[in-house]
Amino acid sequence: MKRPIFISLVLFLVLCMTVVSEAGVLRYGIDVLDANRCTELKGKRLALITNAAGTTMSGEPDYQVLLRHGHDLKYLMAPEHGFHALLGAGVKVGDERIADTLKVYSLYGSSKKPDVELLRQTIDVLLFDLQDIGARCYTYISTMRYAMEACQEAGITFMVLDRPNPLSPIPADGFMLDPDQQSFVGMVPVPFVHGMTVGEIALFLRERFYPGLRLRVVEMEGYKRGRFPDAYSGRRFVAPSPNIRDLETVLIYPATVFLEAANVSEGRGTSDPFRQFGAPFIHSGFLKKELDNFKLPGVTFRKTSFVPSSGKYSGLACNGIKIKVTDRYVFEPFRTGVAILLSLKKLYPGLVDFETKGDFFDKLAGDPVLRRMIVSGHTLEEILAASRLQVHAFEKANPGRFIYEW
Repeated sequence: MKRPIFISLVLFLVLCMTVVSEAGVLRYGIDVLDANRCTELKGKRLALITNAAGTTMSGEPDYQVLLRHGHDLKYLMAPEHGFHALLGAGVKVGDERIADTLKVYSLYGSSKKPDVELLRQTIDVLLFDLQDIGARCYTYISTMRYAMEACQEAGITFMVLDRPNPLSPIPADGFMLDPDQQSFVGMVPVPFVHGMTVGEIALFLRERFYPGLRLRVVEMEGYKRGRFPDAYSGRRFVAPSPNIRDLETVLIYPATVFLEAANVSEGRGTSDPFRQFGAPFIHSGFLKKELDNFKLPGVTFRKTSFVPSSGKYSGLACNGIKIKVTDRYVFEPFRTGVAILLSLKKLYPGLVDFETKGDFFDKLAGDPVLRRMIVSGHTLEEILAASRLQVHAFEKANPGRFIYEW
């Protein structure tokens, strides 16, 4: 081999190794458990809360890992959207079977809490392996809290197989949970954008509410909270619910989810749920100009129109806005969401409705203050200042809530 070619090849290999090193190697909690052959579960009767997104880094379903190692997996439990993560928001989930043998009990049907007697009589450890997306109103952490409560009452161990928070590089933001607003879309007293993994939230909940619970968190390896999920080598996105289809949607979800409680479509029933919003009464050009005036960091808006096939305004032409994140490291989803609400209120005071479903709006936000400040005409900075006072108080009171380094 000629020397120049050899040198070029060496430089190319070094560059490839550098890229892989910078991307990082990540192992989920289920991967760490698998690498140890799940030895700590030997001889235990098990159940697992999971769905289709509960896979290893290589894509193997978590329940198959347990079965492959010969463990006594009695049954599965599934949250909102069902085991296959295909059912729409709010749709009741029934019990089912997979592989013709393994029963899946619903945790979004007649009850959202695991049956305490079933746990007590049938298993020793209940495992939890759901992919959260970092916003308090996303219900998987509510399912986890109910499961922790049930395990403490049943006297069995609760084991969390930790997963990345895809919003962890974004600082905590939004209002805290007012105890009077606690509901299934807000059961964990953390900021609206909380920055914590499910394992960290489980430890936080055990300390605050369930001191008698036997809790085990299987920590990830290689996780850096300052990285977004696609920075890890080999990681692929698996939709945790039908309308969270990619990382871009995860980023934007906390900005547009409040529209679920307004008479504006949040894009359900379209190809871009949560990434676009609109209504028949909206003028896209005027709304874009109003949003552009806020000079929001890391995001752009463009005019769009769509016809939802389901949900609000099904079959009707809607005009609105499509959101594009241009720099995720400076993008602030809560700031963007408040700017959207303020713009709608200013341009369409007699048409946009935050009051008919005001109770639901307050539960999503965690505090009636957000809706009241929008309706009463407060500025964006006034609303953000009010929310950040709450976040700062939370951070000061809980300095040790993280178990992973930045």
